[in-house]
Amino acid sequence: MKGKLKRFDDFLINLINIKMSHKYLDTIMSKATNLGGAIFSSLLVLTLILIGSSYVKLIGFEILGVMIISQIITHTLKILLSRERPYNIIEHLNTFGIDLKDYSFPSGHTTASFSIAATIALNIPRLSILVFTIAMIIGVSRIYLGVHYPTDVAAGILVGCLTSIAVHFYLLEFIYNMAETLGIK
Repeated sequence: MKGKLKRFDDFLINLINIKMSHKYLDTIMSKATNLGGAIFSSLLVLTLILIGSSYVKLIGFEILGVMIISQIITHTLKILLSRERPYNIIEHLNTFGIDLKDYSFPSGHTTASFSIAATIALNIPRLSILVFTIAMIIGVSRIYLGVHYPTDVAAGILVGCLTSIAVHFYLLEFIYNMAETLGIK
């Protein structure tokens, strides 16, 4: 199994990071990756909570709950598994000067983007294709920029989506009660 995952990683990182390399994609991916970062994710949640309708505020609180749980899971896995980033292992990757100090598995940006996308899709299904497309572009950007293996991104997708599903179906009442306590609902 480990050999198959390594071949999967090697094939896709070579395809996405090296063979797809293009000056236009360099610009697009460098910008797209920021949509999964802490700053954009936090601003999105705050915007939804502070200026949205009451329904949108509740979605913002749901996303906040999902983000807290999914990022705890992600950072715990990073520490426990301590997987080096691909640019530290694989020679000749396009790295775009990025030098991160934490570990690779799973992708935090991908986890965040799929946490947001899945939560929005569960609440507003007509936006599913749009939000999952954006989340997938963010995940691919992490491979394109050489900071994650494809399996890091796949794990981020799983953590983000599964956390969203768990919160939506099992913790939503708790989140709504907190929002009501804060006078949001």
